[in-house]
Amino acid sequence: MAALKDTTAIAGIGQTPFARRLPSSEKTLACQAILAALDDAGIPPSQVDAFASYTMEETDEVEIAKAIGAGDVTFFAKAGYGGGGSCATVAHLAAAIATGQATVGVAWRSRKRGSGPRPWRNTTAQLPTPAQWTRPYGLLRPVDEIAVLARRYMHEYGATRDHFCNVALACRNRAHQNPAAVMHDRPLTREAYMDARWISEPLCLFDNCLETDGALACVVVPADRARDCRHPPVYVHSAAQGLPAQHHGMVNYWNDDPLTGPSWTAARHLWKTADFGPEDVDVAQIYDAFTPLIPLSLEGYGFCGRGEGAAFTEGGALEPGGRLPLNTAGGGLSEAYVHGFNLINEGVRQLRGHSTAQVPGATTCLVTAGEGVPTSALLLRS
Repeated sequence: MAALKDTTAIAGIGQTPFARRLPSSEKTLACQAILAALDDAGIPPSQVDAFASYTMEETDEVEIAKAIGAGDVTFFAKAGYGGGGSCATVAHLAAAIATGQATVGVAWRSRKRGSGPRPWRNTTAQLPTPAQWTRPYGLLRPVDEIAVLARRYMHEYGATRDHFCNVALACRNRAHQNPAAVMHDRPLTREAYMDARWISEPLCLFDNCLETDGALACVVVPADRARDCRHPPVYVHSAAQGLPAQHHGMVNYWNDDPLTGPSWTAARHLWKTADFGPEDVDVAQIYDAFTPLIPLSLEGYGFCGRGEGAAFTEGGALEPGGRLPLNTAGGGLSEAYVHGFNLINEGVRQLRGHSTAQVPGATTCLVTAGEGVPTSALLLRS
């Protein structure tokens, strides 16, 4: 990955509105987001020759290419593990472009989880290994699986619901500044958080991401071309994926250390090839399907020591002006849950200086994909 350093850049971003229910199909939403991203970059669809997506995407590159009017496509890839693959799409496009396989790449995510069926309700279809050992005993949904890890984290390191609330409040406060966020103008208080109904103890309603419809996309091109596009380039400085030894997706319970997840593996490679470290990151967009994933990721990516992630959230550390401004558009908890792709677009906006919760002078950004599953991450710089 050292050969990829700053050789490519994100030149365009696009998105549809976010809502609990949108009338358009996933394919239509995907095309709208992609065309918006290409327009943002000032690149015609006919010049697109690469596509990257990730699993649980219902629309494939064949249909997208025809619908938007792409030319001959010379690279296409799909990363695995749902939300763990978001950042990998940009990494795969960067690698393809850096090695001459393509010149204009598009990554996207389109979801209708708000209006579509809930995949976790069909319990008979959810019994691959290791779920055959957990779902018969009541761990039916991802929130149930993460709740067990959260309880372990609380027991081992003294994390409390107040720490999880710090995460929820930071994301909601940023959504309150973002007119595109589903939870815009819907403030959250600590009292309301503490009074909320349980979803899977110790996780309450506000520890869970939203269920939304919407789509997002970004355009990746060579660095020299990006400098001629409509906006200042945001360079792909480093990228990594992570699948630790003996990993069990979501339920890492059988490992020697269940709380050392895929972020630790991805981080080792991410920082190894970077010109800066965690202490130099101006703003972070960290995957937040559930609040406990934030302290676990803060530790995995090296912002604090082992067991210190919960305490890191104290004193407004995740708010603007704090140690690490976080999920500045609201994240999956309060902007929209589109399997993490909105975190990529918000990272780009921050480094362009266009965020609704802009961190003054931000030049470096960490973006992460799902923790708890095989994951991926990006370091972006302006």
